[in-house]
Order: sequence, then C-alpha cells, then structure tokens
Amino acid sequence: MIYNVFAILQRINNVTTALRKCYIFIKTIDILIENYKIGIYHTRGIMRVISGIAKGTKLNSIENLSTRPTLDRVKESLFNILQNKIEDTVVLDLFSGSGAIAIEFLSRGAKQAYLCENNQTAVKIIYANLEKTKLKEKSIVIAKDYKKALESIKQKQLQFDFIYLDPPYQTNYAIEATKKILSLDLLKEK
Repeated sequence: MIYNVFAILQRINNVTTALRKCYIFIKTIDILIENYKIGIYHTRGIMRVISGIAKGTKLNSIENLSTRPTLDRVKESLFNILQNKIEDTVVLDLFSGSGAIAIEFLSRGAKQAYLCENNQTAVKIIYANLEKTKLKEKSIVIAKDYKKALESIKQKQLQFDFIYLDPPYQTNYAIEATKKILSLDLLKEK
C-alpha cells in the first residue's frame, strides 16, 4: 500500500513537471511573438510621399500596432502600375490609417480623395498629414465606421475611379466592404 502511494505521488510529480515544461514553452512562444510584433513596429521606418507635388514629405503615423501602414515598396509598386491613370481621378481610401495612400494619389494628380477612418487618433494624424502636404483642400475625411461611411457616400450619389482597401488584420472587412461597394454601385464604369 505504501508502495502504491509512492507510485501515485511519483506520477503526480511527473505530470506536474510536464505541465511546468509546457507552461514555460507556451510563455516563451508568447514572449517571442510579442518581441516580433515590437520588431515589426520598430522596423516600419519613416513614411514619405514617394512622388508628385508632395514628394519627400515625411508623414506621421500611429505609434502603436493598431494600424499597419503600407510599406513604401508596396506603395511604389502599386503606383507604378497606376501612374498613368491617376490624373483628375476621385479616390476613396477606405480604412485610411495615416492617410498615406490617399495623399500619394493626391500628390500624383488625383482631383479629390475621400479618407475613411474610424480610429480617432488616426483621424487626427490624417489631418496633420494633409496639412503638412498642403493637400487638405482636395480631401474629405470621413470619421466613421466603413459601413456607415459607404452608406453616406451612396446618399451623396458619389462614384470613384479608385477605391483602396487595406483593412486591419484578422478581420473579414475586405470581403464585406467589397460586397457593400459593389451593391451600392460606388465605382465608376472603368
């Protein structure tokens, strides 16, 4: 009987040790993920307007991980594709963040840009960036949830040449927003 008690205690000790090792492993993974996020944030670098009338202007960005600015190399690739089609267009930057994409469109000759952003800190940064680039007169900031913003745009009977979508990670906003844009007929024919 004493032998059975010792055997049971030994098994409990083995389980406790295994659980402790699992906990340490999970905690280590958690710390690595957090360090990765911080590393990504710190390697974002300085955002600038790449081309056009505001070329080289440094843009402000949000100092946390709630948004994810479009990397300059991605922005440059996008605008290399669109460069000859931007002049005199009307643009909607849904999930605008710092406003960098809409500002790039305006800097390259877009006639007007609508910037939709729900985060109030980001909205303040958008206004600061528009002021800094002297593009405020060509911009309309919509500080609403994207669904409400799209509905109010439809009520004004607006249509856009370009709609840029870059929603937050781990959401299905891109799919929902695309369906809403198509159902509300917010894109011009071409």
